Amino acid sequence: MSIDLYAERDTALTMIPVRDAQAPAPTPRTQLGHRRAEDTLVIWGSRVAALGLSWVICERLLPLPGLVWFVVVAALANLVLLVVGTSVIGGAVEISDRVAQWAISAGASTVFLALATTIGFVLTRGWTALHHLNFFTQDMSGVGPNTPLSQGGILHAIVGSLIELGIAVAITLPLGVGTAVFMTEVGGRFARIVRTVVEAMTALPSIVAGLFIYSTWIIALGQPRSGLAGGLAISVMMLPIIARASDVVLRVVPGNLREASLALGASRWKTVWHVVLPTARPGLATALILGIARGIGETSPVLITSGNAAFMHTDPRSGVMTSLPLYIFATVRSGVPLQISRAFGTAATLLVLVLILFIVARLLARPASAKPSPWRRLRRRLTPIPKEAS
Repeated sequence: MSIDLYAERDTALTMIPVRDAQAPAPTPRTQLGHRRAEDTLVIWGSRVAALGLSWVICERLLPLPGLVWFVVVAALANLVLLVVGTSVIGGAVEISDRVAQWAISAGASTVFLALATTIGFVLTRGWTALHHLNFFTQDMSGVGPNTPLSQGGILHAIVGSLIELGIAVAITLPLGVGTAVFMTEVGGRFARIVRTVVEAMTALPSIVAGLFIYSTWIIALGQPRSGLAGGLAISVMMLPIIARASDVVLRVVPGNLREASLALGASRWKTVWHVVLPTARPGLATALILGIARGIGETSPVLITSGNAAFMHTDPRSGVMTSLPLYIFATVRSGVPLQISRAFGTAATLLVLVLILFIVARLLARPASAKPSPWRRLRRRLTPIPKEAS
């Protein structure tokens, strides 16, 4: 009896279902990433209809003149029309997808518009100073507030910013990455305390960092106000940013890589140096970029620790050294139209300098590609093959 029961159970478990030819066709799965022709028609139709509806509301029905009201009404009308049109050809999933897509696109467009208008406004106001070559090749020695823009320049501020930022990067990059390695790879109770301190220092006001360096380096140790002191103040602001971002990047590295390296006989230090850090190199470059973006625009720490000067000074150990943000602050305070034009030109130069630093950091941290470069491929084609190899 028991054998028959087991046989019946095995037979039931291995039974193949019979296909019913009369059954209705299965409902196709909704593919959110695939856009059909009707989806494209609904999206673009709602956009065009929203523009026309916004013109009718703002210009004919309600007293809402101006470009801002037109854009706001058009965006809301686009959302309503998009929901109505999607509900005709789809269900709740498609409506949720379209609403989320609209919200993300609207947020990205707002950020891009704000960035573009800011850059355009700065470039427009500063063009009167930027098109003079002397603006980048001279300093402000002997130049007064009402001196024409054909005299004087910001060379001393550019050099000062690069020197101070270089000092800050040389200090904070090894310290920040080392702190992140300690928090991620070593761990323990003290690592949790260090992580808490780093997170708290992320919100440290810049004036506090300047006062810290001023009280310890200048007053307590008796050192002069200099570019080195300004670089130290900037490094205090950059350190928690780089350490926190590097900590997040190192924790994303897969643990299988560490385990494989340790299983092959490598020590913990060699695993970190040859496996973890090269894997996280693009993320560490992002951490450096965030730190540079925080440090290069600091004004109050540099004003307290370095001071402002109108002449070129390249020795960071002694002497007042000016940076680009500090020069902008000093020229805008004057209220003279020519000085304000110089300030906007300096701001545009600062934006370009930050962009160049970002590109250089990205290129240095880019992982090596397995494909040969175009120059290497061309050299291989032009190099004759030896007779022995042929």
